[in-house]
Amino acid sequence: MSKSKSASKPATKTTTPPLAPAPASAGAATVMPGQGQVRAVVDAVLPIVDGGHFAVKRVAGERVDITAHCFADGHDVLRVLLQWRAEGASEVHEVPMALLNNDIWQASFVPPVPGRYGYTVVAWVDGFASWRHELTRRIDDEDIRIAARVGALEIAAAASRAEGADRAELNRLARELERNAADPAIEGIGLKAMALDEVLEALASRYPDRRFEARYPVELPLVADRALARFSSWYELFPRSAGTEPGVHGTFRDVEARLPAIAAMGFDVLYFPPIHPVGRIQRKGKNNALVAEADDVGSPWAIGSDEGGHKSILPALGTADDFRHLVTAARDAGLEVALDIAFQCAPDHPYVKAHPGWFRWRPDGSVQYAENPPKKYQDIYPFNFECDDWQGLWLELKSVFDHWIGEGVTVFRVDNPHTKAFPFWEWVIGEIKREHPTVIFLAEAFTRPKVMHRLAKLGYSQSYTYFTWRNTKAELIEYFTELSQGPGHEYFRPNVWPNTPDILHEQLQQGQASMFRLRLVLAATLAANYGIYGPAYELLEHLPRHAGSEEYLDSEKYQLRTWNHDAPYSLAPFITRINKARRANPALHDNTSLRFLSVENDQLLAYSKQSADGRNVIVTVVNLDPNQAQSGWINLASTSIGVEPGQQFQMHDLLSDQRFQWEGDWHYVLLDPQQAPAHVFQVLRRARDENDFE
Repeated sequence: MSKSKSASKPATKTTTPPLAPAPASAGAATVMPGQGQVRAVVDAVLPIVDGGHFAVKRVAGERVDITAHCFADGHDVLRVLLQWRAEGASEVHEVPMALLNNDIWQASFVPPVPGRYGYTVVAWVDGFASWRHELTRRIDDEDIRIAARVGALEIAAAASRAEGADRAELNRLARELERNAADPAIEGIGLKAMALDEVLEALASRYPDRRFEARYPVELPLVADRALARFSSWYELFPRSAGTEPGVHGTFRDVEARLPAIAAMGFDVLYFPPIHPVGRIQRKGKNNALVAEADDVGSPWAIGSDEGGHKSILPALGTADDFRHLVTAARDAGLEVALDIAFQCAPDHPYVKAHPGWFRWRPDGSVQYAENPPKKYQDIYPFNFECDDWQGLWLELKSVFDHWIGEGVTVFRVDNPHTKAFPFWEWVIGEIKREHPTVIFLAEAFTRPKVMHRLAKLGYSQSYTYFTWRNTKAELIEYFTELSQGPGHEYFRPNVWPNTPDILHEQLQQGQASMFRLRLVLAATLAANYGIYGPAYELLEHLPRHAGSEEYLDSEKYQLRTWNHDAPYSLAPFITRINKARRANPALHDNTSLRFLSVENDQLLAYSKQSADGRNVIVTVVNLDPNQAQSGWINLASTSIGVEPGQQFQMHDLLSDQRFQWEGDWHYVLLDPQQAPAHVFQVLRRARDENDFE
């Protein structure tokens, strides 16, 4: 729109501001909107993350429900469309949105494959639909005739936008309606029926007048991951402790021998701490001793030595061919190998000599090692993301991911991402997922909530949580309600762990099998993604390094361990039952349906989950007391799980294989932790007109 210079106005003095703008002087130019005829308003589109700056997360093949707040002045009829497309694609898909209530419209689409997508909403006042709506309300013959002639104009306008046979047919219908409107022999009621013909409506609606459509101002991003991002069971294992002889370093071949047992327990991700050469300078000894003995293997997170860095393999584990063989064997067993990516260096990492500018140097000429006072990590040098060669650093770190993707790895657990620059993560994850949409990133960040959420927004597929430190009923309800129902559920996918190599919570330090079992049930049923650090977990490893510490005594982080996988007290059979239940029940594959149930005992926690179609329902009841039997009455709210009032149903306990016949809402439960710390019930409703339950 061209602009002309406004005429000057004499200055005026006033002691109070005017109540309204002064009228423009004669001849002064006014700025008008570019399309003043646009009457529709697209006020909001949901879901949305930070105004569309960050992507909503879903899974390929999963329905994405979109709602929009759309309206216009007056009483004319709106047409509203959801538009979506794959990133970079020219083809835009349009889906009609249906009015729910109160100017809220809804539609959905299904991203077919992993990748990035965009969606938005457009709306316009539909002249033909508005005319038709008004006609339905008219009863006077003369009004109907006038309205029919107006409708003929609308149909003719639609014909002008059509082509071929549709154009000819619409022109014919317009002429016919005009002719009938002028024929006094045709009564109003008959004319009205002709004008409201559904075939005519369907044809004319194909060619709306969209000149004055309103569009939501931004295209909102969506990332569609593969299904493993939403539902996964992780098993962490140190390959160097996979050997069977005490004091002998484990190898990739030893890990291969463990694959059948790990797969049989029902895990689908096998996660390794760093497998790279371990630094020798400032190497830590057993139990984090500052001085290492000659045979100490050091911390895998102190990455790099003369043998190589982040793209190299510790020779004691095997060769690159051995690693590729392991990745293939794991995949054949139904497992994906996940690697730990820790962007930090041992003092003798090749990067320290080749790129000294990537590190912070102290006045005494030494490199600043990692610290979290009072903790000191003399064996680890952090990168300086504010260095002058930050672009070179970014490119090199991306090449680390590229290297391991080339070796067949598409799942990464990233160590301490909150200590690296946020812009780097947004860039590197975005670049990698554009090139490899199936790659999954897990953020290992036990830090402040806003920082954890920022990392998820930046692109991390999954995120560690505070689950380890949420132990009481009130804490668990509050936290998992936030994770499943809060605004963060659009982008933050929790991955919960009852233990890690760094965290042995005090609840586990008594070594009670009942506590290990109940924490496992909570992790595996409250969250769709969960993991354990094994074999420490199934073998009830529970001794801390010292009182008040969450560090394991004789931690694998600093020494080799040999595990007795055949121990009679192993929880492997219990873990197998839990993971079997997880796999078999779609209700446990997502978090959004989680609902906590009322039970009048603070030591009993009860909750339900159900599949998107409502057919699969799981009700879990956990005794949070590892020592004493606890009982209580649970309000199942049976109608909320698809059970009709008065209908009998079965509760199939997937842990014990027992079945209970229930009816109504209130039910008594008794759980003895020495026998079973939990029920994981599958709700079986009586099939219609059948005696069996389904």
